[in-house]
Amino acid sequence: MNEDLRFPIGQFDNAAKVTPQKRKEFIQTIEELPENFRQAVKGLSEKQLDTPYRPEGWTVRQLVHHVADSHLNSYIRFKLGLTEVAPTIKPYEEALWAETADGKSAPVEISLNLIDAIHARWTIFLKSMSDADFNRKINHPESGEMSLDSLLALYDWHSRHHTAHITKLRERNGW
Repeated sequence: MNEDLRFPIGQFDNAAKVTPQKRKEFIQTIEELPENFRQAVKGLSEKQLDTPYRPEGWTVRQLVHHVADSHLNSYIRFKLGLTEVAPTIKPYEEALWAETADGKSAPVEISLNLIDAIHARWTIFLKSMSDADFNRKINHPESGEMSLDSLLALYDWHSRHHTAHITKLRERNGW
């Protein structure tokens, strides 16, 4: 069976029910992502960082910068969702962001440090939320209405998804 390099852990299941136990697990994923991501890229050379994780895919460097961009946006979306009534959030062109100079060439340590800070704040914030808070909604212009529980499930998946892109590439290449 051929592995789908785009989805090393499978595609996101937006129909999955979020239970209080699953929510705790998702928050733990958010909390652990910085260390897991650092371990995934640890010891990689500049050439390896500039290797695409799949044909026509982003480089490892772009993945690291993408996760920083994406999770910064997600943190803000959670804050908006908790402090406003069903706000419409701003989408962004992630593929174009990955092609900017900082996305293509900045040292990964910059984004790893940003991920450390974002996730430290985000984890404190998530752990402070009540069950009712996770039922609050945001509106995504492309995806429609989403609960903060659904958004949390998405970013649990997103964290594991991009970490697996790097770890699977390392396995395939014997790094």
